[in-house]
Amino acid sequence: MKPILELLKRRGALVHQISPSVTVFEALRRLADYGVGAMVVIDQGRLVGVVSERDYTRKVALQGKNSKEITVADIMTRDVVTVTPQTGTRTCMTLMSQKKIRHLPVVDGTQVLGMISMRDIMDDIIVDHEQTISQLTSYISS
Repeated sequence: MKPILELLKRRGALVHQISPSVTVFEALRRLADYGVGAMVVIDQGRLVGVVSERDYTRKVALQGKNSKEITVADIMTRDVVTVTPQTGTRTCMTLMSQKKIRHLPVVDGTQVLGMISMRDIMDDIIVDHEQTISQLTSYISS
């Protein structure tokens, strides 16, 4: 089980963040621009939440609210599940499954180092499996 820091290093640890005072409409625009499904919400340098497409769907669209009138603070997930850089990828996958979440901020103390998604974990598993198959094929062939 490798630490999640390795995965962050390989894919880049760019952290997309937003302020809780920004409108939900602007948050959606940024999610689309960045090509991500969630962003960390940072207020005065501290992680205060996560906002995702799922938050928008469930807390704005389905309730008939106007995304240009409400803020990220109104819909963000406040009880954020986080992991440390040393947390193993398998542990991250288990947490995501148990908590029914798709994104995990990686924090070191109070600093957000990155955010991993279930897709990141699955891509990592696929790469590991492909490497194992290649090694076994090479071993069998020699």
